[in-house]
Amino acid sequence: MDFRRLTVEDCLRLPREEREKLVSLSLETIERLDPKIKAFISVNGNVSFRREGEFWGVPISIKDNILTLGMRTTCASKILENYESVFDATVVKKLKEKGFAIVGKVNLDEFAMGSSTERSAFFVTRNPWDLERVPGGSSGGSAASVAAGMVVASLGSDTGGSVRQPAAFCGVVGFKPTYGLVSRYGLVAFASSLDQIGPITKTVRDAAILMSVIAGRDPNDATTVERKVDFLSGIEDGVSGMRFAVPEEIYEHELEKGVAEAFEESLRLLERLGARVERVRLPHLKYSVATYYIIAPAEASSNLARYDGVKYGLRLKGTGLRETYMKTRNVGFGEEVTRRIMIGTFTLSAAYYEAYFNKAQRVRKKIASELNDVLSEYDAILTPTSPVTAFKIGEIKDPLTYYLMDIFTIPANLAGLPAISVPFGFSNGLPVGVQIMGRRFEDGKVLRIARAIEKHSPYNEDGRFPLPEVEA
Repeated sequence: MDFRRLTVEDCLRLPREEREKLVSLSLETIERLDPKIKAFISVNGNVSFRREGEFWGVPISIKDNILTLGMRTTCASKILENYESVFDATVVKKLKEKGFAIVGKVNLDEFAMGSSTERSAFFVTRNPWDLERVPGGSSGGSAASVAAGMVVASLGSDTGGSVRQPAAFCGVVGFKPTYGLVSRYGLVAFASSLDQIGPITKTVRDAAILMSVIAGRDPNDATTVERKVDFLSGIEDGVSGMRFAVPEEIYEHELEKGVAEAFEESLRLLERLGARVERVRLPHLKYSVATYYIIAPAEASSNLARYDGVKYGLRLKGTGLRETYMKTRNVGFGEEVTRRIMIGTFTLSAAYYEAYFNKAQRVRKKIASELNDVLSEYDAILTPTSPVTAFKIGEIKDPLTYYLMDIFTIPANLAGLPAISVPFGFSNGLPVGVQIMGRRFEDGKVLRIARAIEKHSPYNEDGRFPLPEVEA
């Protein structure tokens, strides 16, 4: 049994004696490979799991901004470095009830603010395809742990592309569900109107399986909805007769040559499978990054106000309450988190609220309306997941260039739409991701389209994208 290649479906087919070995095989692989990859913040060496659940013994990692009882939840920040979760997030509870074995918590950009996992307060996670490159972010630890074969699957969070972009960089599948389908209870908040938990897996079918486990209304999260979505039954039905929209605006951005070539090849594949691909105009799409970087920091400024050295987490005592606040936050928060809190606080101030935050909310509605209008005529909108493949660690210094990494992923968060990144082809030996964005609550159709690409991709082996070779 080659543990590194196992999918969730593979695990379900194993005889009982083989299932019993999965956790120990995962922990052995982590011990062997993680010193080089550095995906894990905490490893659960004494993991226990319910043996009567359907998925008993399947090893999974959890992004370290999702609360997991009995383990630390650090958000890769010094301000929560020693914080231990006091309850399970709803998604974690659901996984445990089904028998999944949580073998560890994985690295991220601090408080999920970043696109490379370089912004972790503890260490940089490395891309299993090239250890000199980033795995993407902010769910870089999740994507790297799956791509390296240390776990069978992982859960991440996606606020502006943080599941899909690292999945693209690492050659795995990353799915952001419709906003409201998955409970955020127990997810440490970054931007509450944008955050959504989603799976990172080796195959599209595995993503659908995990969605079947974690989706559902939760009384602890008022933003969840009572909506039955079938993620699996039609997943093999193909794309014949479907119509897909490709925004003209993506060609106005500088795409890496290999990314553009792989994307065009994926469009030709869909046409051979019986779909129609047409160009459309989405004129407000160009404002999505600017809109996001007003709304998300504003919500972060509000959400992160609770880390004040009084309630929990790091406390550096000063002479008086104000100095305690300042010392704790100056030491506890990293540069990127501090930058976004300051931007958010500025845009929420009385003098600039209307000029920035309110205007951004109006533009957000226009972007969502535009996307929904196109999706009323087409089955999905297709783009590359990222304009580039994984860049070298330390290569990007300018924050604006860094923020533009999310140019194609942000619109789905602004509009609350389901979107998936599926690996397709290579550029300079590194994986390329294709993004499929669909109508609200048509998550099953988005997975079906992604499965068609995966199933017929000339780059796949045994129906799945190849895994990188990682030397211990």
